[in-house]
Formats: sequence, C-alpha cells, structure tokens
Amino acid sequence: MKIIKKILLVFAAILAFLLIAALFVSKQYKVERSITINKPKTEIFNYIKYLKNQNDYSKWAKMDTGMRKVFMGTDATPGFISAWSSSNKDVGKGEQEIKKITDGQQVDYEIRFEKPMKDIANSFMRTDSIDTEKTVVRWQISGHMPYPTNLVGLFLDKMIGGDLQTGLENLKKLHEAN
Repeated sequence: MKIIKKILLVFAAILAFLLIAALFVSKQYKVERSITINKPKTEIFNYIKYLKNQNDYSKWAKMDTGMRKVFMGTDATPGFISAWSSSNKDVGKGEQEIKKITDGQQVDYEIRFEKPMKDIANSFMRTDSIDTEKTVVRWQISGHMPYPTNLVGLFLDKMIGGDLQTGLENLKKLHEAN
C-alpha cells in the first residue's frame, strides 16, 4: 500500500509541475520553414497558389494516399476549400481554405482541424525573389493553444517544422527536376 501511495504522490507531483509550467508557456505558436528554389518567382508562385497542388509536395497529403479529398470552389481564389478525411490518426479530418491571395507574393490559408483534435490554425506560403532565377519560399503555420495544452507548444516547432521542411524539399525537387 505504501508503494502505491508513493507512486500516486510522484504522479501528482509530476502533474502539478506540468500544470504550473504550462502557466508560463505562450499560448500562441508559430512554426516556419523556408527553402531556396532555383526557379523564377512567378513560376513558383503560380504553382503554389493552387491549393490542389499541395497534394504533390505536402508531407501530410502523402501520408495516406487513400484519404478522401473533396474540393469546393475555384482553386487559386479566396474561398476555395480543400477538405480531407482519413482513417490514419496522424492525418485525421479537416479542411483548408484560401483566405487571401497577394498576387505574385503570398497565399493565406485557414486550416480547420476536426480530428484527431479540434483546432483552427492560420498558414501562409510566401515567395520572394533572390534574383531572376532563385526564389525563397516560406511556409508558416500559427495559432493558439489553450491552457494546459499550450505545453505542447514547447515541442511544436520540432514536430511540425520537420513536416513543413519535407514539403518544401519536395516542392524544390519537383521544380528543379524540370
């Protein structure tokens, strides 16, 4: 019985420590990665502005080739929605909507996750010219995590950042192969 009490006490202390630590962790998160692609900015932007094209380079789109996808509206315009549903718990269910396009420069999205958790995140992809044949592409996801789940924010950059980088590397390979 004393062992069980000690185990419960240790568990309670760890839980209390985590809950207290979460009070000091930001509830806002932002994860961003970038890559340089040896192609003109116009070519890259005119490709990434089509949300359907993310199926060709996004790590998340490639995690379940059998996922159900539904598209609503006119791609490459505000209001276009790409929805997905997967039995793979790492992919889940949700939708992404183009909210704004700054022509030749940036596409802003809202991502609405339903499963495995409910959340809304903001995202953008931005292109900037280095010179006439080189483009920097930045991909960012940001949002808000309520207490105490904001503690996950300490690990979010590593968790999501690698997936963003993989997507950007896939985008680079796709364009530089031509």
